[in-house]
Amino acid sequence: MYRELLIFAFVNIYKNIVQAKKENKKLLAVLIDPEKIEINTIPAFFEKVHQSITTHIFVGGSTDIHNQTEKVVSAIKQVTHLPVLLFPGDVSQITNKADGILFLSLLSGRNPEYLIEQQIKAVPVLKNTDLEIISTGYLLIDGAKETATQKVSNTKPISQNNQELILHTALAGELLGQKLMYLEAGSGAKIPVETAIITTVKNNVTIPLIVGGGIRSKHQLENAFSAGADLVVIGTAFENDARFFEQLKK
Repeated sequence: MYRELLIFAFVNIYKNIVQAKKENKKLLAVLIDPEKIEINTIPAFFEKVHQSITTHIFVGGSTDIHNQTEKVVSAIKQVTHLPVLLFPGDVSQITNKADGILFLSLLSGRNPEYLIEQQIKAVPVLKNTDLEIISTGYLLIDGAKETATQKVSNTKPISQNNQELILHTALAGELLGQKLMYLEAGSGAKIPVETAIITTVKNNVTIPLIVGGGIRSKHQLENAFSAGADLVVIGTAFENDARFFEQLKK
């Protein structure tokens, strides 16, 4: 299932993700929420990260009340060679200290603030950065738990029973020019995105597919990969128990 750890050149992170997809090399991102990590624990945390099959680091959360994103990213960049991508909840979480940014549009919701307004607010910041900007269609899928993303964005997730709507939303995102498609059950979801949904989307979109939320075991990770996820994101499982890395060693 797992191939050798890819050596990424930061010249074009997206190009490397596309190449991995072509070669069926599965990618794993560790999502770090700036509100849930202490700066002084980052070096020890990354000793475990580097022993695992992790290929990317995502940094972000639904909120960042104490404006810790830039400090956390700077601390991470001091201890890792892996590409660090921002996964921002809003424009305030953008920092040039990272390597790139997932420029998210919440396609599953109908709140213009997260479909386009936050993106417009981000333009004055992004045009003065060196960040690699990767447009990403973001679909919130019902994980049987109300998530912070739902509360902050004031949107509803798509039911996992409505595969047609999920697929059509993903396809609409690709037709609009999104470079990545992200199926997200939400932080701390009770159930991850069903494998049948992953496979259906995978078989119909041509862009790389990211899947996250509710994945707490190696078995669930392998199921997501087998179903067609090109990149899986894990956050809460590592926050709750860093020993999870032991299951994911290179």
